[in-house]
Order: sequence, then C-alpha cells, then structure tokens
Amino acid sequence: QVQLEESGGGLVQAGGSLRLSCQASNRTMSNYVMGWFRQPPGKEREFVAAITWNGYTTEYPDSVKGRFTISADNAKNTVYLQMISLKPEDTAVYYCATGPRVSRITGFYNYWGQGTQVTVSS
Repeated sequence: QVQLEESGGGLVQAGGSLRLSCQASNRTMSNYVMGWFRQPPGKEREFVAAITWNGYTTEYPDSVKGRFTISADNAKNTVYLQMISLKPEDTAVYYCATGPRVSRITGFYNYWGQGTQVTVSS
C-alpha cells in the first residue's frame, strides 16, 4: 500500500554533511507522519526525527537536535534528512518510516524502507 525508498547514504568525514531522501509511493490520511530512525552496528534502532506531511510538527531527540533537520516536499512525496556536523557515533543504517502520529516509538510506524548506510569516519 505504501512503499518507501531511501537514498543518499554513504561515507563522509567527521564534521561533514549529508542529505538523505525518502520517497513514498503515496500518502494516506491514516499514515500522516514520516519519520527517520537509525540502527548503529550492534545496537537497537533509535528515533532520529519525525514530521507531519504538512510540515507543521517536527520532533527530534537531543542527540541530533541542532544538527539534523527533517523536511518534506509534498509535491514529490519525499521527506529529507539534512545532517550536518556529523560524528562517528552517527554511523548507522538509516530507515525512513510512515505512521499515523508523531512518535519516538518504533511500533507506531507501520511501513518501513529498506535503509541506507551512513558511515562517518574520523
């Protein structure tokens, strides 16, 4: 019903910048929110950012606040994650997801992309 495809991952030096993209096949009234999560090697998946499709509400954890910015392009059904001042601890597989509400909890999102690898070297 909803397919998500991430892109933009890669290798970057510490202090550098990277922009991730996630294109959705479609939007629905029930899946009103887009989110980003990441899973570092050997660790659990963690919340990164979320946004409503209309852009009125955003949410970030303290770990990325001030460095990461989420945005949405309604015309392209695409959400972006602009990352600056990247640190080695940002290294992870980054996943986009969609769900019915802004939440930091994985279980509230019901469709997921396959993920894109971000590696930050020191």
